[in-house]
Amino acid sequence: QVQVVESGGGLVQTGGFLRLSCAASGSIYRFGTMGWYRQAPGKQRELVATITVGGTTNYANSVKGRFVISRDNAKNTVDMQMNSLKPEDTAVYYCNAHSMSGYDYWGQGTQVTVSS
Repeated sequence: QVQVVESGGGLVQTGGFLRLSCAASGSIYRFGTMGWYRQAPGKQRELVATITVGGTTNYANSVKGRFVISRDNAKNTVDMQMNSLKPEDTAVYYCNAHSMSGYDYWGQGTQVTVSS
């Protein structure tokens, strides 16, 4: 059994910041790429940022320069610092943990709301 649990969402004003955290635990010792995705109302889920075991990062163009993803391999955790938030960042944010065998595990999601 694998659990992926997110925390840190909330309501913030335009220009504010939030930090999302995610912990993956269970029967898998080490995960591969981990990351964050988001889904706004009426839209498809989209990639926000990912980070490999080696620390290589990938960001959506819309968040480059504003969001920073990091991870702790020993703890199987991944965080994302979100700065200069905009109303268009409003969405449910989901943590993803990709196992070495190729299976994706998802958290339940955490709501981020940016007011204008």
